[in-house]
Amino acid sequence: MAGDKAVSTVSKPVMRGLLNSSIKRNLTVALTLAAISGVAFKQLVGNERKRKYAEFYRNYDAEKEFEEMRKKGLFQSC
Repeated sequence: MAGDKAVSTVSKPVMRGLLNSSIKRNLTVALTLAAISGVAFKQLVGNERKRKYAEFYRNYDAEKEFEEMRKKGLFQSC
């Protein structure tokens, strides 16, 4: 009988609810990664783009731009 304790039996695999638990885990991981990548994109790309647009329009003079285009002959009516 001492040899029986040395040999362990493999437990049966859990098959009931396996798909549901796998879907829950994968959905949680996917949503977490999507949220992290969304925040990272906003911080790295979105905020930099907003800063560049603000800088451009801070120094932009529409009248000066119009006069340059008019002198080049880009408008037929002017």
